[in-house]
Amino acid sequence: MSNEVLPIAMPGIHEKFFPYFLKIIGKDPKELQVLEVGAGHGAFTKKLYEHGFSISACDLFPEIFMFDKVACKKADLTKKLPYENGSFDVIIAVEVMEHILDHESFFQECKRILRPNGKLIFSTPNIISLKSRIRFLLSGFYYSFKPLDLYNNDGLQHVASLTIDQYNYIGIRNGFEIYSIDIDKFQSTSKYLMFFYPLIYLYCRLKKIQIHNNTKLLLGRVLFITFQRT
Repeated sequence: MSNEVLPIAMPGIHEKFFPYFLKIIGKDPKELQVLEVGAGHGAFTKKLYEHGFSISACDLFPEIFMFDKVACKKADLTKKLPYENGSFDVIIAVEVMEHILDHESFFQECKRILRPNGKLIFSTPNIISLKSRIRFLLSGFYYSFKPLDLYNNDGLQHVASLTIDQYNYIGIRNGFEIYSIDIDKFQSTSKYLMFFYPLIYLYCRLKKIQIHNNTKLLLGRVLFITFQRT
């Protein structure tokens, strides 16, 4: 088997997500049990393994997993995950959340298999950026989303577009609290649209809407979000 394992995620995400992950965990790798869900080809699993983490992996299609140092279990993230209660300190999902429909069940299962104060860390397209808002206004589809092939069930389509507010709601309902929100980088297209910011600021101040409208969220390309199990 080749040593090279190519990521399925959009270019550059793994390189940005890894330092965010390290900042969040703040511990020696040897102290943590980490699970990557939706591991794909295993590129990020490989990165964590090579940095000394005790890493497990699962995917809906484990046959595509290409890193032979770690076993990849078959798992449907909208159903019961194949792990015992309290098995992990951290669960990571890189570019996975937009591919699943039942986030309620997913959060419930994450709570079950995480230890107390364990963390769920994931990335997902930033649908509240300025670029995404204009795209939705003009096309009816957010950034990184497009019309679905209604008969394609390969798990690769972007089928769920949730806002931070919605993730917070689901997380709190299922025993989590929001821990951290960050972005991978500023999006040049959104920067060009910042002339809308005064209008957004005035409207949201009038309507008393604070969430979703700080500069980082308006300009970010991909969201990095962490929830902590209560």
